[in-house]
Amino acid sequence: MAEAPPNYDYLIKLLLIGDSGVGKSCLLLRFSDDSFNTNFITTIGIDFKIRTIERDGKRMKLQIWDTAGQERFRTITTAYYRGAMGILLVYDVTDEASFNNIKNWISNIEQHASDNVNKILIGNKADMDESLRAVPTSKGQQLADEYGIKFFEASAKTNTNVEEVFSSIAQDIRQRLDETGISTHPPKTVSINKAGATEATQKASCCGGGN
Repeated sequence: MAEAPPNYDYLIKLLLIGDSGVGKSCLLLRFSDDSFNTNFITTIGIDFKIRTIERDGKRMKLQIWDTAGQERFRTITTAYYRGAMGILLVYDVTDEASFNNIKNWISNIEQHASDNVNKILIGNKADMDESLRAVPTSKGQQLADEYGIKFFEASAKTNTNVEEVFSSIAQDIRQRLDETGISTHPPKTVSINKAGATEATQKASCCGGGN
């Protein structure tokens, strides 16, 4: 029996990284389920969500991995850098240490991810009172400019720029794939099966690790 073709045009794997407590899981939950949880729950190892978005008549299936920020999980999460097509670097605008650590996270990307991986910088918790802000918007923009990447301030709580962040990096990856002639869903049957197999493998690697 012939396998049904995937119901997407692009399969895009994204990775959320940053210090513990900056709101990576909240951003992912807001984007994938449009919900927000005020309780802080630490991610153990890797969490995983899927959402398909449509832009310009093309369906992009986003597989998004949310990584634990704690040092003890670092060796688990580095394995996920290799297959990532896009990486979202998240810091908390009220926590200067999380912003300063972005440079360390960039070093991890340079060490473990592919050379052409797309990156985007996100200053989360932008809804917080200005008296609590530790990192000015200009400083975030300056760092993004230094690395030649896009920058957004966002809030998972108020749903500010969450859709825009994920849509922006997905569109950039799609453009890169088109320009380089790489597609995750070309018309040939053989390649479609490849895309399906890739998806199955990624799911297995995510869900096969227990928690």
